[in-house]
Amino acid sequence: MGKAAFILICLVSLAALGQTSRPDPVSIEVNLAKPVGSYSPITNWFGYDESNYTTMHYGEQLLGELHDLSPEPVTIRAHHLLTSGDGVAELKWSSSNVFHLDAKGKPVYDFTITDRTFDEFAKAGVRPMVELGFMPKDLAATVPGITQYQLHFPAHTMGGASNNPPKDYALWRELVRRFTEHLVERYGREQVSTWYFEVWNEPDIEYWHGTPAEYLKLYDYTVAGVRAALPDAKVGGPASTGPANAKASAFLERFLEHCLNDRSAVDGGSIPLDFISFHPKGRPSLVDGHVRMGLAHELQAADEGFRIVARHPELKRLPIILSEADPEGCAACSAQENPANGYRNGPLYAAYTATAVKALFEMQDRAGVNLAAMLSWSFEFEDGGYFEGYRTLSTRGIDKPILNLFRMTGMMGGERVKTESTGAVPLDELVASGARKAPDVDALATRSQRQAAVLVWNYDDDDVSAPDAEVHVTIDGIPAGVKRAQIEEFRIDDGHSNAFTVWKRMGSPQAPTAEQYAQLKAAGQLELLRSPVWLDVTDGKATIATTLPRQAVSLLRLEW
Repeated sequence: MGKAAFILICLVSLAALGQTSRPDPVSIEVNLAKPVGSYSPITNWFGYDESNYTTMHYGEQLLGELHDLSPEPVTIRAHHLLTSGDGVAELKWSSSNVFHLDAKGKPVYDFTITDRTFDEFAKAGVRPMVELGFMPKDLAATVPGITQYQLHFPAHTMGGASNNPPKDYALWRELVRRFTEHLVERYGREQVSTWYFEVWNEPDIEYWHGTPAEYLKLYDYTVAGVRAALPDAKVGGPASTGPANAKASAFLERFLEHCLNDRSAVDGGSIPLDFISFHPKGRPSLVDGHVRMGLAHELQAADEGFRIVARHPELKRLPIILSEADPEGCAACSAQENPANGYRNGPLYAAYTATAVKALFEMQDRAGVNLAAMLSWSFEFEDGGYFEGYRTLSTRGIDKPILNLFRMTGMMGGERVKTESTGAVPLDELVASGARKAPDVDALATRSQRQAAVLVWNYDDDDVSAPDAEVHVTIDGIPAGVKRAQIEEFRIDDGHSNAFTVWKRMGSPQAPTAEQYAQLKAAGQLELLRSPVWLDVTDGKATIATTLPRQAVSLLRLEW
């Protein structure tokens, strides 16, 4: 072999080695002595289309698990609380039949089915967010082109008359008053006064078959009905889509101006507004055979919504409830229908959400607004197979990795404290383009009495294999006099807190044996990476090293 050829081979080998070498370690600095804001339990909120799943076997089981996520209250929002029907759920549909007209045209109210739903909330110890919708069949106005009350999925389920305006706004107001009055009588004024009452869902798109002006009228009549039964009720909206385009932005802006400047269509008085809600969503896609998440799309919508609110100084301290905040828009569309939804079964969903949580807190701080919730529109689907790729927290009673992410955030509390990471993607870049040029290896940290928690992740929009990240976390600001601290590391990755990996290793059974089911149940729980260890604390500092695979999340919990 000639000398030139030998040198060329060596250069090629070195280049190949460089391509597979591990990146430099990431250094994360956490300073417990530098608070940056309170840690609101914004992830303790969940919702779903099918309110009738609440009382079914796996629904009851999951509600109990959600209650146990956190010492702070967990809130549940569900569609179809006022929809006509027999109370049998199907994809993107439920009903309660609370209202109909008798043969003489007189209203009949029946809260039997909604009582079952709200009784289950009470039994589980979770707090309802009362979404007031959709329109009962006998109260729906006639809208040209709308000929059916219900359309069945996968048809365009928003196309039925259940999303029509009321034919009699006064009668709608009375239904809302009766419903609220019944809730107060059944569950007590003290309890119901802590609930949020939200008017409709996404009235800027096909969920509302009226004009924007008709929605504003609906809002006025709805809050008047709620307040007639419960004068101190928390009322708000508009639950519109995320303001990621001019139409959605204009709808949110017009709604806020209505509440601030207009007079109520009911009595000419002021228009109550106790919270503001809208729905930022991401946009995943399939690129070259792998899933690419669309984090930037969700963050841009949230950021624009925060800016719209911040333009009104009198509204800046009102709670903002992102009453649906998700990687995309259709929980009932499985990965079989849309392969990009395959992110839902594994750790990618958890890593995406961890990244979004910190970004939302930082955007809230920057805008000077009050973020109260980022509600995950995810629950469970009672029927169907295991791991079909629906946007759910569990599948037939088996918890998914995303639920373990919410267990992690539920273990955080107190004040958010300063973090700096050499592997972080800057906020402006995340908002503009997501984590595409490099992974986001970053942290969110909190401090409470005698405890700190550091959520650490290695997230990339592109779900492709990549070298692990070596991460060194230094925790500063530990109180003087503390010499040792115990640390636990909880982990979500391919091999931890991940029933999906175990299920695939079993051969993806759709009829697991009792033994296999028990293994899957155990694998779905939050798992320690290793036994707790004691760290030496020197001058208020302690350091821990960990290795984070791509799309992995760790929670480091420190006690002293």
